Amino acid sequence: MVLVLGGVVSVQVGAALATTLFDDLGPAGTVLLRVLLAALVLVAIWRPAVRGTSRAALRDVAMFGVALAGMNLSFYAALDRIPLGIAVTLEFVGPLGVAMLATRRRLDAAWAMLAGCGIVLLSPAPGGSLDAVGAGLALLAGGFWGAYILLSARVGRAFPGGAGLAIAMVVAAALLVPAGIAGGGAELVDPGAVAVGFGVAMLSSAIPYSLELEALRRLATGTFGVLMSLEPAVAALVGLVLLGQGLSALELVAIALVVIASAGALGTSRAPAPVEA
Repeated sequence: MVLVLGGVVSVQVGAALATTLFDDLGPAGTVLLRVLLAALVLVAIWRPAVRGTSRAALRDVAMFGVALAGMNLSFYAALDRIPLGIAVTLEFVGPLGVAMLATRRRLDAAWAMLAGCGIVLLSPAPGGSLDAVGAGLALLAGGFWGAYILLSARVGRAFPGGAGLAIAMVVAAALLVPAGIAGGGAELVDPGAVAVGFGVAMLSSAIPYSLELEALRRLATGTFGVLMSLEPAVAALVGLVLLGQGLSALELVAIALVVIASAGALGTSRAPAPVEA
């Protein structure tokens, strides 16, 4: 349990740290720096090779990289517009949707309705303060996260250890180069920005991924999913403590509904655990 919660906290602290780079690099430049540095670290650790790999496996790992790039870019763009806790809650519709599709029980309909109520409460109302574009980007990130979960199982079977993730990270970094350079420009090579970016890469990718791998060796997938469902609540707390992003009572209720629904659905689902890179 400690390993999973440590990974969740690490991801959200990394996301909060990433927002400090937005003024200089923009969301696209920040995500390029994070993914590129994470890719370099993972390649150094796993030393992946593609020789002898089937076309199907190469196709899957390429799609995995597309999902990683889309998930991170849309999520960071959302963070530029809406609070961290709300962004993570909306993004969590991805793993929740995968869990719902993996089961056919009546109780799942109740979990889906509960989560739907939370999402509706968070949805931008006419004249409301929540940015509609930011909410849409967070939901888009959730869609990519769902694709990431489905593809991770296939890539994990085709490549040893973390080699598949390392290759996918390289693909994602290559895809992010045009938008990242346009957003960050010369600031991408600023030593201070690179140092913070390295911290974000470690906190948001290398550290939580390692902790989650160890946790999955000790916990049932359902238990792991329940613990991961605390992520929106942890994000709201990190946003408040580190970024001063207070939430209204209605927003807190909405996040609680999504957390409860996610815990119920993920706890009994046969879907892959929602590991985020």
